[in-house]
Amino acid sequence: MYCPMPVAAAMPDPHEAWNAVLARDRAYDGRFVTGVLSTGIYCRPSCAARHPARANVRFFATGAAARAAGLRPCRRCLPDDVARDERAVLGAIAAIKAADQPPALAALAAAASYSPAHFQRIFARLTGLSPAAYARALRQERTAEALSAAGREASGRVTDAIYDAGFSGPSRFYAASAGRLGMTPSAWRDGGRGAAIHWAIVPTSLGPMLVAATDKGICRLSFAETGEDLAVRFPNADLIEGGEAFSALLGDVVAAVETPGQSAHIPLDVQGTAFQEAVWRELRRIPPGETRSYAQIAAAVGNPGAVRATGSANGANHVAVLIPCHRVVRSDGSLGGYAYGLEIKRDLLEREKKA
Repeated sequence: MYCPMPVAAAMPDPHEAWNAVLARDRAYDGRFVTGVLSTGIYCRPSCAARHPARANVRFFATGAAARAAGLRPCRRCLPDDVARDERAVLGAIAAIKAADQPPALAALAAAASYSPAHFQRIFARLTGLSPAAYARALRQERTAEALSAAGREASGRVTDAIYDAGFSGPSRFYAASAGRLGMTPSAWRDGGRGAAIHWAIVPTSLGPMLVAATDKGICRLSFAETGEDLAVRFPNADLIEGGEAFSALLGDVVAAVETPGQSAHIPLDVQGTAFQEAVWRELRRIPPGETRSYAQIAAAVGNPGAVRATGSANGANHVAVLIPCHRVVRSDGSLGGYAYGLEIKRDLLEREKKA
C-alpha cells in the first residue's frame, strides 16, 4: 500500500551526525539528538540555534538517552516532539485510508491536537505531500488496484473500478491522471497485460545494460539485470526481445549513456506517485557535470522538509541515467548510495564533469 513516510534509519556515525548538524538537515531529525554538554540541553539536528563548539557536543540515539545523561530538551526545537509528529502523521494516514471521503484538514489536525497550519507542515515534511495530495494519491493507487482486478476478471469494468475508488466519474479520474509522466490508466492493468515491451541487453563501458520500452518510451533502464528480472516487473506484458523499430531508440539510449547530456529527446514511459514524478522531473533538470543534495531537490519540488521522502523517490527511479538519480549526493558532498553500485555512480559523474 502506498505510504511515502520513510523507514527509520540507523543512527549515523559522529562525523556524519556533525555534518548533519552543521547543515541543519531535517532528514536526520528523529535519528539522533545533539547533546550540548556546555549548556546541558539536547536538540534536534535541525535546531536553528547557534552551533555549539564540536568539543562540547555528544550525540545520543534518543531523547531518553540524553536525559539519562543529565541533559534537558531544548525549548526552541522541542526534540522530543519528533516522535509525536510521526505518531500524529501515521494516525492521519490511517484515518485517510479508512475514510470513504478524504477527511478535512481541520479534523485531522484536531485529532492530533495541532493547529491546521502546523499539522499541514509536519505532514508535508514527513511524507512529501499535503494531506489532500496524499488522499488523492491513495485514491489513484486504489483505482490502479481495482483496474488490475478488473483486467483479471472477465466481468470487471473499468468504470466500476473508477467509481469504487471514490471518483465521481471517469472524467475526474482521467483529469487527476493528466500531466503525469508516461503511462495512462490502462497501463496499470495487471502487470502490463496487453502492453508490448521491447527489450535488449547491450554492452556499455559501464557494463551490461538492460533497456526496455513501450510504444510511449523507455520504461526500464538498469545495469546487471536480466530478461528474467524484467519479466518479474511486467509479468503479463508481451516481452519482445529486440525489434527493428526498437533498435533506433536503443542506439539513442546507448549514446546517451556513453555521451552525457544527449538524452533530453529520449521519451520516457514511467509511473510513480505524484511526489515521485515531481522529484524525477527535477532530476532531469540537473545539468550534466553538476550535482544536487537531497535537500536541494526537496526544496526545488516545493517540499523543503521532505528530504527523506525525496531520497525514497530518488531510489524508486525506474530509468537509470536518463532520469539522473546519480547526480544526487549527500549534503556533505559524499556520494551516498546508488542502486547499481558506487563505482558506476562515480564513473558517471566523472565522465559528465569531463564532458
